Amino acid sequence: MTTSAVEVDAPPKEHDDQVDLPPRQWRTAAVFVVLVIVLVVVAVAALAVGRYYVPPAEVARLLLGEVFPLEQTWYPQERSVVFDIRLPRVLLSMIIGAGLAVTGAVMQAVFRNPLASAQVLGVSAGASFGGVLMLLVGIGGLYLVGGAFLGGVLALVLVLLIARATPGSPLLMIILGGTVVGAMFQAMVSFVTYIADPYQELPSIVFWLLGSLATASYHKVLVALVPIAIGVSVAIALRWRLNILAMGDEDAASLGLKPARMRAVLLACVALITAGAVAVAGVISWVGLMVPHLVRMMVGTDNRIVVPASALLGASYLTLIDTLSRTLSSAEIPIGILTALIGAPFFVLLLVRNRRQLWGADD
Repeated sequence: MTTSAVEVDAPPKEHDDQVDLPPRQWRTAAVFVVLVIVLVVVAVAALAVGRYYVPPAEVARLLLGEVFPLEQTWYPQERSVVFDIRLPRVLLSMIIGAGLAVTGAVMQAVFRNPLASAQVLGVSAGASFGGVLMLLVGIGGLYLVGGAFLGGVLALVLVLLIARATPGSPLLMIILGGTVVGAMFQAMVSFVTYIADPYQELPSIVFWLLGSLATASYHKVLVALVPIAIGVSVAIALRWRLNILAMGDEDAASLGLKPARMRAVLLACVALITAGAVAVAGVISWVGLMVPHLVRMMVGTDNRIVVPASALLGASYLTLIDTLSRTLSSAEIPIGILTALIGAPFFVLLLVRNRRQLWGADD
């Protein structure tokens, strides 16, 4: 009896283990803090390096000097390089990177498929066709965004119609439909480039399709910011519903959610974000496919955390890649080429080494 009383009074060992383990919330908060710090470091480094080097300390003083009254220790050339040339480019890469990463996280959750992305489902090809048409007729700005948006939405609608009209697994039909629609719009893009004037429209179309931030400006930052900010804000606001959609349509409907309507809203956000990114920078692939997987390896599969964390990591990733594209060689490398060259083998490596953690590890 005495022994039993002692055993009851002693605190259970398992309870001690639970107390010693760091809470999940603290781990998540730590991940977000690290992602923010990484983003700041990458942004300052991107503003500092280039053909005209500006010390990072001076970059920090230049930025803080816009808010606080600091003594001027920088040269006028350094201020011009940072604010007139590099800052709009860094802002644009952060906005586009965050947006593309969010589109990947949303589409992978909506379709419950780790390979879903704006490129796989043909949205980027549709947006490219809309943008190329606008460039062919010689108009840009908001018309370019509008053309890319309509092209992306048209591609998305065609994919959903194909999936609904064909028998078989809906998710598989969506992927196959995206492949078909993407190939169709790529052929239409090729036709437009074929008929374009080789001395006027064709060079701008080809350079735009390769994906580049070389012509970044504050005007383009504004053009990209409005649609991407709207799409990302709505996606983040609805991120907890992605967890319900991931359970399947029947379970989602039993919990009071209307899956078709919610899926349409989220996919409209994807089309809007993709249009904003494609309009100012062309097609930049692999960001939306790779970044959400990296985030899931750090924080798990909870979309309430994955979506905003993907935005932070996507902003850092694309800013880093853009910095490499303009510093690795004397001539700038189109950013779309680098994201494909780096993203494809890295994604294969992730699949091989972490296939059990990439998707559904918590199940």
